[in-house]
Amino acid sequence: MQRLDVVVVGAGPAGASAATHLARADCSVTLVDRVMFPRDKCCGDGLTTLALRELEVLGFEAESVAGWKTVPDAWLRSPSGRQFSIPLPREAGVYAAVAPRSQLDAALVDVATKTGATTRLGAGFSRFDEARPDGDAVLVLEDGTMLQARHVIAADGMWSPVRKALGLDVDGYRGEWHACRQYVADVTGPAAERLYVWFEPDLLPGYAWSFPLPDGRANLGFGVLRTDDRKGAAINAVWHDLVTRAHIRDALGAGARMEDRLLAWPIPARVTGTPLSSGPVLFAGDAAASADVLTGEGIGQALLMGRAAAEAITVGGSASEVAARYEREIRQHLFADHRMSAMLGRVLAHRRGANGALALIAHSGSWGRRNFARWMFEDEPRAIAATPRRWHRRFFDRPGAFISG
Repeated sequence: MQRLDVVVVGAGPAGASAATHLARADCSVTLVDRVMFPRDKCCGDGLTTLALRELEVLGFEAESVAGWKTVPDAWLRSPSGRQFSIPLPREAGVYAAVAPRSQLDAALVDVATKTGATTRLGAGFSRFDEARPDGDAVLVLEDGTMLQARHVIAADGMWSPVRKALGLDVDGYRGEWHACRQYVADVTGPAAERLYVWFEPDLLPGYAWSFPLPDGRANLGFGVLRTDDRKGAAINAVWHDLVTRAHIRDALGAGARMEDRLLAWPIPARVTGTPLSSGPVLFAGDAAASADVLTGEGIGQALLMGRAAAEAITVGGSASEVAARYEREIRQHLFADHRMSAMLGRVLAHRRGANGALALIAHSGSWGRRNFARWMFEDEPRAIAATPRRWHRRFFDRPGAFISG
């Protein structure tokens, strides 16, 4: 039986991030996933400044993703129909981009492998073997392979099999958000280049989006808070109505056509109420419900958690010391932001609040719109103003990512 420093379960952004940082620190690490890569992942494909900076630290290169599209600004539409743009800085790096998850996640696994992590794809986690007296965890994979490790990072998604095996699953939990997306081809309208966020009255505090991709394609979708009356047929009805709305049709262009099929997925966004560790196991990404409860964005948070888990392990110490170190880091980086996002979501839940907030942004001048764009795309943490410990001299003045590119 192979003995390792760390087994990382789940090869999405959180897992690949953790495996890369661990391998770079000369830890023996194996990254396992039940599926082969590349694989599709239902997602909006948007990358915030937080995600981009984490990707840069990993050694990821944007050129490795054929579908990469840098975004210079965003266009917002209020429930009342007011539409305006919010520009991002253009002189110092990339602050927002779009990248298909099938390509992005495969590229991140490649980064982890090239850095020195071992990958075992196509055979996911099945169960834990009996606890060992030395405190190591023994994982049994679906193909019968047994791996022994001092630490485990569970980055295995919202329905984490690792969390379930530890008895930490919550029956009936299906996330805070429900989202749908479909790719669109032959986009000839302004959505071929523009990133749109439409705050539709019937979706609040959710929204619809169109994120541009190369070659006249776009990622079109919407996200809504999960309620008892928003599921199945009701969600499909919302989608079919949404794509007929004039402002969305105009943005896509007359010849736009839907590709493949509509995909839907739940988004877990309750990091403050989800276990972050259990014995030698650290939870990261969707397994820790880390998505932003305001926007549903989760890639940046997942990459950050993967790095934080790796750093907590490489410092050393017992499993309890590593877990305490990791939880402190996540509380510092994500908890205040989660509470701020939840509060702002309550404002956007009402048409009057959403219209008022967007009108304030629209009339805030070029400086106000630019800095709101930076805040919206996580150039600074959501709750930066309320957490002085995170203040720094380059507040809203830091360069974006991939400056040399």
